[in-house]
Amino acid sequence: MFQGMEYVYEVYKERSFSRAADKLFVSQPSLSAAVKRVERKVGYPIFDRSTKPLQLTEFGRRYIQAVEQILATENDFSNFVNDWGGLKTGTLVLGGSSLFSSWVLPPLMGEFARRFPLVKLELVEESTARLETLLRSGAIDLVMDNCELDLEVFDRHVFRKEYLLLAVPGSFPVNESLKAYQIPAETIQSQSFLRKEVEAVPLAVFQKEPFLVLKPENDTRQRAMELCSRCGFQPEILFELDQQMTSYNITCSGMGISFISDTLAAKVPATSQVVYYKLEGSGCSRNLYFYWKRGRYFSRAMQEFLELSVSVK
Repeated sequence: MFQGMEYVYEVYKERSFSRAADKLFVSQPSLSAAVKRVERKVGYPIFDRSTKPLQLTEFGRRYIQAVEQILATENDFSNFVNDWGGLKTGTLVLGGSSLFSSWVLPPLMGEFARRFPLVKLELVEESTARLETLLRSGAIDLVMDNCELDLEVFDRHVFRKEYLLLAVPGSFPVNESLKAYQIPAETIQSQSFLRKEVEAVPLAVFQKEPFLVLKPENDTRQRAMELCSRCGFQPEILFELDQQMTSYNITCSGMGISFISDTLAAKVPATSQVVYYKLEGSGCSRNLYFYWKRGRYFSRAMQEFLELSVSVK
């Protein structure tokens, strides 16, 4: 009944026959025929082909749940075998948003590859919601994120604490009266901006300026709106964006103010096009975590990667 499930599962993950065909290195007609054979064998349609993006039928959701249970069992046993052999083979799949996949995970992956060259590393770059789904299904081993995921489903390890900063276009006239609050890029890299003598900017002075914010479900957006609310104003929103990196780049172009993490500010090249300010309040700090699915087999590769993250960060 589950023969050919890898074709069905790839279509489910990509939500597109064409993208799944590219990932599987098969033609789209061949993939479509393979999925139809599975549907004929089980007796019910798995995909609702009338929707865009492609959606599962009710029967399809149950089928995918069963497939994920099978894949999780196979993955756990494969990890056990790899551990038994002393990490001389195997795969470690990591996940993160574009920010973490671009700036934080690569140095850790490079060091891990040097220490364990026979373990294949894979990196999945997706939204938090999508990463949570893939982590829950067992398709990803470890996910880096700053959101609070369900601890009944996931376990976690704190990588580091990060802090929200205000990034303001250098061309904005409001900066002229706020020079005492501006923090140089090097103080962000060293985290010396966290010292008590470094004053936080009064956020309300920016209430008439245009803001760039992330989509409502994003943790950075929620914290930003709460900080503005505490200062007695609702920001004038110019753009709602998906990624923190995009918000920062638009700030560099001179269009609006963005809330960004020191994780990002410490990594991007220093530029006079952006002025940074420290923020204050309980919502200005949060933990950056590695998450994994609770109850799954915790492989030696996962353990070694987490231990390495402590020494490399």
